[in-house]
Amino acid sequence: MSGWDVLAEAGDRARRGEAFALATVVWREGPSSGKESCRAIVTEDGELHGWIGGACAEPVVLREARQALAEGTPRLLLLGTPERFGTVPAGMTVVPIACQSEGALEIYVEPVVPAPHLVVAGRSPLAHTLVALAAALDWRAELSEDLAVVTGQSYVVIATQGHNDEEALERALARDPAYVGLVGSRRRGEAVLGYLADRGVAADRLARVQVPAGVDLGAVAHREIAVAVLAELVRLRAVRRPVPVVAVDAVDPVCGMTVPPRDPVEYEGVAYHFCCVGCRAAFERDPAAYAKKESRC
Repeated sequence: MSGWDVLAEAGDRARRGEAFALATVVWREGPSSGKESCRAIVTEDGELHGWIGGACAEPVVLREARQALAEGTPRLLLLGTPERFGTVPAGMTVVPIACQSEGALEIYVEPVVPAPHLVVAGRSPLAHTLVALAAALDWRAELSEDLAVVTGQSYVVIATQGHNDEEALERALARDPAYVGLVGSRRRGEAVLGYLADRGVAADRLARVQVPAGVDLGAVAHREIAVAVLAELVRLRAVRRPVPVVAVDAVDPVCGMTVPPRDPVEYEGVAYHFCCVGCRAAFERDPAAYAKKESRC
């Protein structure tokens, strides 16, 4: 996959509402298999699509990209021996690697977190106000009667207000969104949920429905309820934002490079991991010479 192909795929993933990190090689010092403008996508579960370098660079970029996604902040990585870079400006991160090629790379890692997707069912002034307020926050917000646009990452608000509430809520729950809220009184909500329970909708799905939707602002005007609903969604997004699980890496005892745990060699009860077959072979020839170096697994 070329660098331009990676950008095209990144655009497709962003439009689908997927979170990922985009890694771009911005400088290299040869010999290095990564070239300027080489790019790769790193997904939340640690898959890499594209090319930014060989076995020395890839595990580092995977780890740093997932950490960038977890923190929501970009980073500029300098990969190579520390003495090569001299004084490092603030904001850059030096990641020591000891590739046999003795190359070096500078890689920019940018997390791409999609805007929240809000789908509102209803035609009332409240529904239109809620969509307009969310759009002002750069959310992807839209009105939808059939809720066909709902995905597993969507926030869904049923603001039909007595016009086929039950049918709209049932359609929303069938699409398994991230959030479902029903605008209405607590008594009205109990009636709607009871009706759906009698229709056979699973109890665990009904338990996910927030009713009444929105934070409690007391007695407010009709359009102001939209503010209460959006406030709840903003709060939920802040506390529920998924954080990728970043695996603990190991240190190659031969070259000192950070590597993902894989195909370990055990020596005196400790598992050691390697960046390449050369380091592995060197360790197997004389494990005692390297075992004293730190290794994490």
